[in-house]
Amino acid sequence: MENNEMFVLADQFKALRDEKADAEAHLKEINAAIETADYQLATMMTESETQNFTHAGVMFSLTTKTHASATADRKDELFSALRSEGFGNLVYETVNAKSLSALVKEQIAENDDALPDWQDGLVNVFEKTTVGVRKSTRK
Repeated sequence: MENNEMFVLADQFKALRDEKADAEAHLKEINAAIETADYQLATMMTESETQNFTHAGVMFSLTTKTHASATADRKDELFSALRSEGFGNLVYETVNAKSLSALVKEQIAENDDALPDWQDGLVNVFEKTTVGVRKSTRK
């Protein structure tokens, strides 16, 4: 591939990454605005005792949702209680994907570039070549 083609692709790649970052920032702003408008509208509807209304062909209605999460320092207790009360099917163990990848990479390096037997069949391993981008220190 000619250098010129590589530079064109590099410019396109960087522009797309920049566009993605801008879109993600804009999405955060939109989500914050939605959260604010939702709170204000729900407050106004509650204060005026309006359960629902239709405007511009759209029905708006008050809904209440219950959200729950484990108390951070008592997760293990909650999991035990759920299991003992017959709700163990709600409990899922997870492994952080990046931590697992780092462990597997380390284990492969320590095992003559092969997956250790105890991991064989338990983990899927693949490599993906990508392009890293960072500001150049050279001017």
